[in-house]
Amino acid sequence: MDHRLQTMVEEANRSTLDNIKDWMSQNKLKSVGMVWLSGVASSLAYNWSRPHMKTSVKIMHARVHSQALTLGALLAAAGVEYYGRVHSSKDDNHMTTGQIKD
Repeated sequence: MDHRLQTMVEEANRSTLDNIKDWMSQNKLKSVGMVWLSGVASSLAYNWSRPHMKTSVKIMHARVHSQALTLGALLAAAGVEYYGRVHSSKDDNHMTTGQIKD
């Protein structure tokens, strides 16, 4: 019973940022898709407020802006994946060397 209580306390103490990082590391493609969708929507909303542009130009700008955001999101997802692998391999090496010494 103590273990469950300790787990509940640890989960309650986790910050929102930790929860977001965990969700993003488990759902990389969904997060990239959400960034793309929000980029298209916000760029279209911004461009539609500019009356001097043609509709085709507004759509083209929205596509270009969302592509840039998507590339940034893909780079961020790759960085998270690399960071996770590097730190998990360091943890594995630390645990194995600790086990050998014991």
